[in-house]
Amino acid sequence: MLCEKCKADVPEEEMFQFGGQKLCEDCYIEIMSRPKPCDPGAVSAAKAARELQGHKGTKGLTPIQKKIYDYLKKKGSVQREELAEYMNMTLDELQGHFAVLRHCELARGFKEDNKYYFTLMDK
Repeated sequence: MLCEKCKADVPEEEMFQFGGQKLCEDCYIEIMSRPKPCDPGAVSAAKAARELQGHKGTKGLTPIQKKIYDYLKKKGSVQREELAEYMNMTLDELQGHFAVLRHCELARGFKEDNKYYFTLMDK
């Protein structure tokens, strides 16, 4: 049986159901472990970890996360599709990196006119 995400051939008894899709174990674990932006526990943990390490602002972010932050700083509010295109990422990949910025209380998302936008937290 083929995984609907990665197209790997996997025995049926090793498939998982998620969101109406049949997935291999690797794809299922990836989806289930992906950081979610709206997670108060993750915000609290990120805040505590950053304080312990003495991180402020963008210190401690990965180069990709810093690039996202810098783009939002330059552009203000941007549609998530625009940011994904700029970063050359899928929306799922972007969401994972953006979640870290949200947990660090550096950026936020909002919905306006049925469109999703990302911006810095202080905007």
